[in-house]
Amino acid sequence: MAEVTYYVALPFVFSDDGVVGGEAMECFSANAAVMRAEALARKPGHAGAVAFSRSGDPATGDFGDAKLIRKFGDVPDDLSAL
Repeated sequence: MAEVTYYVALPFVFSDDGVVGGEAMECFSANAAVMRAEALARKPGHAGAVAFSRSGDPATGDFGDAKLIRKFGDVPDDLSAL
């Protein structure tokens, strides 16, 4: 199967343990992910959000590292877990 690229907006929310990742939302394009992340970063209770992409083969589950497109607000510096 061909390689595909997923675009994602991921909010970060305040919790008792600090700032943690919320529920990721798949988007149709890089631009859509940026717009969604910006909107999520402004929601009450959210510290910020990031837009990122990942490419790989869904048939094998082999995906490359996430590529940060843009971040908004107060998000962790280490995003390697994406």
